[in-house]
Amino acid sequence: MSDPRKIPAPQPNVENQRFFDAAAQGKLLIGQCDACGQPHYYPRATCPFCFGATTWVESGGKGEIYSLSTMRRGAGAPYTLAYVTLDEGPAVLTNIATDDHDSLAIGQRVSVRFTPTEGGPPVPMFAPEGE
Repeated sequence: MSDPRKIPAPQPNVENQRFFDAAAQGKLLIGQCDACGQPHYYPRATCPFCFGATTWVESGGKGEIYSLSTMRRGAGAPYTLAYVTLDEGPAVLTNIATDDHDSLAIGQRVSVRFTPTEGGPPVPMFAPEGE
């Protein structure tokens, strides 16, 4: 068994400070366009679809694995990177927090968890539902 994987602290800035403040409270925020209504991740000031202004909205934090890749070498291995499609629609590049990487599958339901970092705000990761 390897040492637990260390997650570097993110460096919040003016544009994403609200996202990390919400993460510290256990909430996952996504952006939603005020003009076209499209949700998007990561949250940003302008819509990636129509360049309209956006609003922060809370995600239910649930979705399914769209694709995944498990790293089996290097510091902190094994760990799994995945695209998770949120129930609200946007895809999130994230880590899957689990001890059983071999049981992960495309289409599997996952829910958000917030993982501590090295001295910074927690970051959202996803874990199989029921774990």
